[in-house]
Parts: sequence; structure tokens; C-alpha cells
Amino acid sequence: MLATEKKQEIINNFKKHEGDTGSPEVQIAILTARIVYLTDHFKIHKKDHHSRRGLLKLVGQRRRMLDYLKSRDLDRYKKVIEQLGIRR
Repeated sequence: MLATEKKQEIINNFKKHEGDTGSPEVQIAILTARIVYLTDHFKIHKKDHHSRRGLLKLVGQRRRMLDYLKSRDLDRYKKVIEQLGIRR
């Protein structure tokens, strides 16, 4: 799971204004950090299928959030994709 300091750092990097924790950019960045963490977890724990289901849910949630952002504001979408290094 994400440490509080790491999560706060992500929020500070992607926030649009002070107190912003719910914008699509912030949510996508947090989901990406959790996905990266779980991906590393599975390199060690190959048979952890219960957590793998959680990973798939996170990936789907991030995908929906990216689709939402893409439909609303293409420039913000491209910026987030570039910053996070998500290929699409």
C-alpha cells in the first residue's frame, strides 16, 4: 500500500489548486502508483491471485478515468500520459 508521504508527494505533483485531491490527474497518478506497487509485488509473489484481481480492478478504474479525461480535455490527458509514462 502507498505510504502517506508518498501519496502526499503524488498529490502535490499533480494537484490543480490547493487542497485538490480529487481531480482526475491526481486520481490517475495515485492509481498508477498502486499499480506499479502491485506489479512489483507479483514479481515476488507469483501465486497471489487474490491481489491480482485487485490489480485488474485498479487497471480498469484507471482506464475509465483516462477515458473520462480524454473526452473532457485532450491536452490534460496527453500531459498526464506523458508525465506518468503510460503508453497508450
